Amino acid sequence: MIDIIPAIDLIDGKCVRLSQGDYNSKKVYNEDPLEVAKEFEDHGITRLHLVDLDGAKAGRIINYKVLERIAGKTNLIVDFGGGLKTSEDLHIAFESGAQMVTGGSIAVKNPQEFESWIKAYGSEKIILGADAKDNKIAVTGWLEETDQELVPFIEDYTDKGIKKVICTDISKDGMLQGPAIELYKEILTELPDLYLVASGGVSNLADIEALAEAKIPAVIFGKAIYEGKISLKELEKFV
Repeated sequence: MIDIIPAIDLIDGKCVRLSQGDYNSKKVYNEDPLEVAKEFEDHGITRLHLVDLDGAKAGRIINYKVLERIAGKTNLIVDFGGGLKTSEDLHIAFESGAQMVTGGSIAVKNPQEFESWIKAYGSEKIILGADAKDNKIAVTGWLEETDQELVPFIEDYTDKGIKKVICTDISKDGMLQGPAIELYKEILTELPDLYLVASGGVSNLADIEALAEAKIPAVIFGKAIYEGKISLKELEKFV
């Protein structure tokens, strides 16, 4: 059974979504992310992917108070990402209630620091964020593309102890045009033991079913819920 992980993206402490990582495409769905998180929990969901988009842009953790509220007032297992650049950021995230953190840009720009996190906290708490555009890694809230190939990048970190990877195909994200199933299958062919979390493009229940059929371990999605393409009631069959 595929793990269902709804996403809440944060700008100015509000629940928002972007399209293809474009900050100018911001749409506010709820002024209070805690309200959204509680609704997820009420429908049996146990996981939450919380992204600090302000932090991703600023290069430091910003929306940790929202994390604190959600972690303190729900039982959701929260993984938190966006703007985590230093051990101090990590400390704030864990102190604020995150049970896992996702590092993306840091894994590209400062691999020594990221590796030190893996050693200090272990592979259960540190998730690699591998965001890709045309099979190349992108960083800084997707504002920068690199020349690093996606699969070798992930493989290099599995050699260093990483077991969980959130992979977002930026071309799909927020577009409601279906996930990059072939890309995920390709990754799992190379790295069959990876806990791979598909992210981006989910537009309806059939997309989740297709990911489950392809044996993808987990899926993150948000816009399809917020736009009413998938109801929380429908998701109960997975949880």
